[in-house]
Amino acid sequence: MNKVFIGIVIIIIGYVLFNSVNSKAYELVIPENAIRMRVIPNSNSDYDQQIKAKVKEVLQTTTYDLLKDTKGSEEAEKIIKANLSLIDNRINDLLVKENYNLDYKINFGLNYFPDKEFKGVTYTEGYYNSLLVTLGAGEGDNWWCVLFPPMCLIEAEESEEVEYKFFIQELLEKYL
Repeated sequence: MNKVFIGIVIIIIGYVLFNSVNSKAYELVIPENAIRMRVIPNSNSDYDQQIKAKVKEVLQTTTYDLLKDTKGSEEAEKIIKANLSLIDNRINDLLVKENYNLDYKINFGLNYFPDKEFKGVTYTEGYYNSLLVTLGAGEGDNWWCVLFPPMCLIEAEESEEVEYKFFIQELLEKYL
């Protein structure tokens, strides 16, 4: 009987701790010194959204190659600035290959990001240090992620979606 009681107490404490830690994690998801990456397509047409996805892939692959051994955001920023022409050339090569006839702009610096909710977390609007690619009029639904620390570069390295869970959460889901 004592073992069952102790087990229930441990589960309850674990559940309370998980919820308090989990809610605090949502408050500081993106570090202040993070570098973001964003692609804004010309429009929401299927074609423009497909081009956005291809530009995203080029950006992820290129920035992963450039930043995979980087230790801090200052070093990452220097590497990105030093390689903007390489990034531009790779995007240009893709757009030429895709017969994309509209202009595009690349900007690295403070760029505006609107509010975004993703997986229950709200990311507040504001100006953030970022690598921004705007295609054509830039009026379509955008894609963005955190470039450094490399939260979105995992996708460039792995094809499977990664999901992180707490051990206590897994126990609770299994037994409750």
